[in-house]
Amino acid sequence: MEQAMLMLLPDWGAPDWVRAFSTTRGGGLSSGPWGLADGASGGLNLGMGCGDDPAAVAANRARLRRFLPSAPVWLRQVHGCDVLHVERSPDGDCVPPVADAMVSDRPACVLAIQTADCLPVLFADSRRRVVGAAHAGWRGLAGGVLEATVESMLALGASPASLHAWIGPGIGPDAFEVGDDVRQAFVGRDPGAAVHFRPRAGMPGKWLADLPSLAMHRLVAAGVSAIVPSGLCTVADPARFYSYRRDGQCGRMASLIWLAPARA
Repeated sequence: MEQAMLMLLPDWGAPDWVRAFSTTRGGGLSSGPWGLADGASGGLNLGMGCGDDPAAVAANRARLRRFLPSAPVWLRQVHGCDVLHVERSPDGDCVPPVADAMVSDRPACVLAIQTADCLPVLFADSRRRVVGAAHAGWRGLAGGVLEATVESMLALGASPASLHAWIGPGIGPDAFEVGDDVRQAFVGRDPGAAVHFRPRAGMPGKWLADLPSLAMHRLVAAGVSAIVPSGLCTVADPARFYSYRRDGQCGRMASLIWLAPARA
């Protein structure tokens, strides 16, 4: 019996012409590290490059496609800051472009971000029909991927004051242990980021980083004020989420956003 695919719908005040959701690990055909929490078959792994059977991933993506107006745009994410301007849906199988964020003002172009601890951040402008999606691990976040996404949306007519941002499921503030190098990557450029790091008791040089709060800090600095964090930690919820930090080898969830066609 086919297991239902569970979608997480953002409650973020975006306009009614925006469609968005995140997947969880259930509702597919993958098994083992890419399956359900106990390794049983049923995992909705959507990542082609994480060791799973390609046939299972293709079947999982086909299941996801049932809920979408067009084939999603998948990226080869490299923890960078490049933003892809999407003008049309992909034609058949194609090589995923290298980027870590996307923006679009075209109806039914589905932007897809894959994660398994990094933050998926979705954007929508409440006045102009422009959407965006970003993959924000600590490297991309420190490097400015969110700011680059906002700038690319502004180039399409959006404005920071009318942008909404949703921070999807990712590693939480009690699970993300980092060293001095990661803290310095943020604090060296912005001393105000220091409040988002807690020293790890009894472990000099180790910190707990609050990645969602760091993302909010960067978004506010970019002029975005309507920000809603999901509050969901991938590490703490193995039943619902894949987590690379927790499990090592694992699958990938997807966060997707697109514009509904304009009404006549």
